Amino acid sequence: MLQQVNGHSCGSDAQSPASLREDLQEFLGGEAPLHQLDDLTKVNPVTLETVLRCLQARYMADLFYTNAGCTLVALNPFKPIPQLYTPELMRDYHAALQPQKLKPHIFTVGEQTYRNVKSLIEPVNQSIVVSGESGAGKTWTSRCLMKFYAVVATSPTSGENYKIAERIEQRILNSNPVMEAFGNACTLRNNNSSRFGKFIQLQLNRAQQMTGAAVQTYLLEKTRVACQASSERNFHIFYQICKGASEEERLQWHLPEGATFSWLPNPERTLEEDCFEVTREAMLHLGIDTPSQNNIFKVLAGLLHLGNIWFADSEDEAQPCQLMDDAKCSVRTSASLLQLPVDLLLETLRIRTIRAGKQQQQVFRKPCSRAECDTRRDCLAKLVYARLFDWLVSVINSSICADPNSWTAFIGLLDVYGFESFPDNSLEQLCINYANEKLQQHFVAHYLRAQQEEYAVEGLEWSFVNYQDNQTCLNLIEGSPVSICSLINEECRLNRPSSAAQLQTRIESALAGSPCLGHSKLSREPSFIVVHFAGPVQYHTAGLVEKNKDPVPLELTELLQQSQDPLLIALFPTNPKEKTQEEPSIQGRAPVLTVVSKFKASLEQLLQVLHSTTPHYIRCIKPNSQSQPQTFIQEEVLSQLEACGLVETIHISAAGFPIRVSHQNFVERYALLRRLHPRTSSGLHSPYPTKGPAEQPPHTEEAMLQPLLQDILHTLPTLTQTADTSDAPAETTPVPLHCGRTKVFMTDSMLELLECGRTQVLEQCARCIQFGWRQHKHRKQERQRQAATLLQAAIRSWLTRKHIQRLHTAATVIKSAWQKWRIRMAFLASKELDGVEEKAVIQTPGSLSSPVQTRFLRAVIHLWPLGLVLANSAVGIRGFQRKLVVCACLQLRSGSYNVQTAQQDQAGVTSIRALPQGSVKFHCRRSPLRYADTCPEPSPNTVTGFNQILLERHRPVHV
Repeated sequence: MLQQVNGHSCGSDAQSPASLREDLQEFLGGEAPLHQLDDLTKVNPVTLETVLRCLQARYMADLFYTNAGCTLVALNPFKPIPQLYTPELMRDYHAALQPQKLKPHIFTVGEQTYRNVKSLIEPVNQSIVVSGESGAGKTWTSRCLMKFYAVVATSPTSGENYKIAERIEQRILNSNPVMEAFGNACTLRNNNSSRFGKFIQLQLNRAQQMTGAAVQTYLLEKTRVACQASSERNFHIFYQICKGASEEERLQWHLPEGATFSWLPNPERTLEEDCFEVTREAMLHLGIDTPSQNNIFKVLAGLLHLGNIWFADSEDEAQPCQLMDDAKCSVRTSASLLQLPVDLLLETLRIRTIRAGKQQQQVFRKPCSRAECDTRRDCLAKLVYARLFDWLVSVINSSICADPNSWTAFIGLLDVYGFESFPDNSLEQLCINYANEKLQQHFVAHYLRAQQEEYAVEGLEWSFVNYQDNQTCLNLIEGSPVSICSLINEECRLNRPSSAAQLQTRIESALAGSPCLGHSKLSREPSFIVVHFAGPVQYHTAGLVEKNKDPVPLELTELLQQSQDPLLIALFPTNPKEKTQEEPSIQGRAPVLTVVSKFKASLEQLLQVLHSTTPHYIRCIKPNSQSQPQTFIQEEVLSQLEACGLVETIHISAAGFPIRVSHQNFVERYALLRRLHPRTSSGLHSPYPTKGPAEQPPHTEEAMLQPLLQDILHTLPTLTQTADTSDAPAETTPVPLHCGRTKVFMTDSMLELLECGRTQVLEQCARCIQFGWRQHKHRKQERQRQAATLLQAAIRSWLTRKHIQRLHTAATVIKSAWQKWRIRMAFLASKELDGVEEKAVIQTPGSLSSPVQTRFLRAVIHLWPLGLVLANSAVGIRGFQRKLVVCACLQLRSGSYNVQTAQQDQAGVTSIRALPQGSVKFHCRRSPLRYADTCPEPSPNTVTGFNQILLERHRPVHV
């Protein structure tokens, strides 16, 4: 007997001890089947080690997606896998009856969100939070999800709608390379790291077709324009214009071959993202024409030359700083590209304007030190780049955003910067990690704490699972009344120079009781340590306050407003009513919003959107920090698993009920299932007796729902039996559904079962409706046929009656005319008999008596025309039959009379004027009438006289 062991067939009788030992070791070690576990909740026991081994086994088997209860774990393969993201595979997941039974994939999450929108279960709007460290693949995952929705959510019917949908799809997909070129950069941990956060809102209409999208960005790291860490690069777009520009464009933008720029470090590195043509083509599809593109790239080239402007210390403090020798050409080139006056540019960078007084302002001009000149230069570059990035986002939104009245629901994709910890961390890293803390708290509040607390409130028997709550860390960063953010903002409001050591002292003294605050004794620079959910991070206090202020001198804005460049004119309008947030207040005591305050407000707004939707989570994991394929470093992955609380998520998801629906919504959606089970007496009456309005129980609505809810729950055994008979026998699992006080809790499998039963009932109802409609249509057609038959019969009867009436009328006319014509013919015939009166014939024995003669004469008078016609017709009956016809016409017996016709060569017709005696002989005499011998050619429809009837053109026929 052969057995299948791990995919290999072996004989039970003839098996070597070595192979048996290996199979036993694999079985006990559990290494072989781990890659087959597509859900981490099936790992037993659920520990960090077993989860780590399962992910490693699947990663080595090129299985990069694994379910973890309510979360999808995505491992970055660090290699191109085209067959994993083909449009055909997208359609397969979209057309599958149960996508959850297919292999785990980001398309499963995408299809689940899309079907949730179609099912209209509250909340209808969906959101997908893609989280993970920098370099874990968040941007790629968001890009693939956008492609998936562009494929499955644009299926129009008409040709015009198809063109609109195709244009929207192309524009949404083309927004990615533009935003990545201007917002992503190469860092120590990722070659394509997003230096901003974005929330993409995919807008769907009532038919669940994608009609547009909207992009919202968060905290662009604009300091990267003028300051890059060691071994890092500036934004991708600067390298693209330097490497991909043509000779003519290089000449126009003053970017000669081999030129060096201080703000363009590591230009020798060639990345996949350094593709200039892709960015230009995407911008063209978004509506940015070639002249506008050239204008943008010219401004960017001007910023690069601006970075080569260096100042030397002035010997006299009353004199402005002098330019370095090699910086004079850069000043002229930068001013030419930005279309600014050279003298005005130098004056703005080297001289500071001070305004004093409230009522009567006094303006003072003070030369800046070398450090202040460098700061003003960097501020000018950051200001221009930030405005340019915001303008691009607005252009993208105007290109892809739909009319608010044309969409009813949306699916949100949140791609935020991953958790960061560098040797030198400043305000940017503090905001990034603060955002990650908020998102982790949202996950904890939504799936871990709220889920377990709701179980207790609803009366479920539940043993709480301990989990890591990061609320303490959030209180340290943003808490009230004292927190790190509040202390930094307070330093900005104080009218004094900021000291890094003083800020460190204030933070440590004011927040000394927080367990998430630490101090590094080995650090030589002032700093503090925050213990985040993903690990401790050391932040240097030097420059925190200045970066939080983000001061923009008013003279820099006024300088840019004097530019003749069309793009800068649009970015910096001269309208005084449009006062930007970068411009400080004139009084100086009411400062503008700080960077931390603005970022915190935008983050709160984002979380409100997430709370109003049904969230889905994708955890991106980076297998190694070197971005090498087929390399799985357990220590690095283990730290990421600990940071995101994945094991606690698996514990709660495996034992809990991720699906919860209120009684009202459950009854409204699944009341159809009562058709599958006969109604019982308990389901027909309310458990509360009927009372007056004042005596009704307080929960009347809930009491009315209970009978319907019980009827629906009675159908569950029927559904379970149907599922057991159709599928393989399932293992013993906990009860998949629990009815709480106000909600119904169920697992994903139970939801699928209910949806299948609902679909079955809807199909039955559809068949009943179709049967009733066909029956009604058949009956209607039968009634119409019967009515048509009656109408046709009545019309035919009427037409027949009219026809018969016409025939009767015609017969009466013919009869009257015939009688007149017969009398006339008899009269004419009597006058043609030689004018002599017939003598009476003497009766002999055997001759006819007088009454017989009378009848014979009457018969001759009545029937002689018909007999002559039949007897002398050229075709028809002949011989003896003709003789019988003549006798019958004349009412004669064949035995008494012989009818003899003339020979064929005789002319005329035998006369019948003489009474037959013995045999009857017809003969013809010459008519006394004039021209009686001739037979003219008459009209076929007219009769001109009696003689023409007697004459015949053919020879007589002998009978």
